[in-house]
Amino acid sequence: MAHQHISSNKIRFSPLRKPLFFTAAAATLLPVVSPPVALLMGIALAQTTGNPYAQLTRRTTQWLLQLSVIGLGFGMNAHQAVQAGKEGLLLTIASIFATLLLGHLLGKILGIDKNTSHLVSSGTAICGGSAIAAIAPVIRANDKQLSVSLGIIFLLNSVALFLFPVLGHLFHLSQTQFGLWTAIAIHDTSSVVGAAGKYGPEALQVATMVKLSRALWIIPVSLLTGLLFRNGHSNIKIPWFIGLFVIALLLNTFFPLGHASYILTSAAKTGLSLTLFLIGSNLSREVLSGIGWKPLLQGILLWVFISTATLTAIIFLR
Repeated sequence: MAHQHISSNKIRFSPLRKPLFFTAAAATLLPVVSPPVALLMGIALAQTTGNPYAQLTRRTTQWLLQLSVIGLGFGMNAHQAVQAGKEGLLLTIASIFATLLLGHLLGKILGIDKNTSHLVSSGTAICGGSAIAAIAPVIRANDKQLSVSLGIIFLLNSVALFLFPVLGHLFHLSQTQFGLWTAIAIHDTSSVVGAAGKYGPEALQVATMVKLSRALWIIPVSLLTGLLFRNGHSNIKIPWFIGLFVIALLLNTFFPLGHASYILTSAAKTGLSLTLFLIGSNLSREVLSGIGWKPLLQGILLWVFISTATLTAIIFLR
């Protein structure tokens, strides 16, 4: 009966689905709509009228995120970015390998299939959906394994976007500390940038640089995965947009663009809000109900581990 009620609601709203979707998407382009609010709007739409362009928005989201990250490079300084990357290097390496190892053990204990367990672990350890998208073809994951792992990562990202700024103020973290923490403890680049941008400009710069340097670990982890899963002929997706981000960063440092830099970074932040709206609009009831409690528990435990371990290191070792 509940299923029929949901279906009947969607049928009743069907003439409004497309206008509502475009209206909500357009609203995220307004300066008053922050990334967290945009994400909430997307989730609300997914749970009510649904996303009439689900397949298209899944493809668009990754491109829009990458373009937004490149745009953020025009508002950053290379010298400060290098320093931020150095500060986060040891924590990055330690957290990646500790998370992958713990994820493997949890997968064994909970009896999760090898592919799903590795995708959830890789998404938590490196950079969320981007890592999952890169590693899935290496291990030849099927659609079910891919959708489950992505659903878990995006669900936890949604929580992190709201929770982390609150915890940052609660623990009196500096902007540098908060930027470093979010870059390591939040899975996806979109939520990292959204949370850090809400905390402050310095936090945003540190978080973006550390997160993108972390994303480069997709390459060695993908190669190692190919060896462990014995799929040596699988393709590995290299995150090309990071190179363009670095070019934008260098241009802004050595050849300042003046007002154009402000326009590009503002457009990038607007693009991020739209990206988070699209991510939220794909978190439908069907996606959430199809996750399963064991992979979700694995994802939560890994997330709690990496968050608490990193926060403890940042507070007591800095």
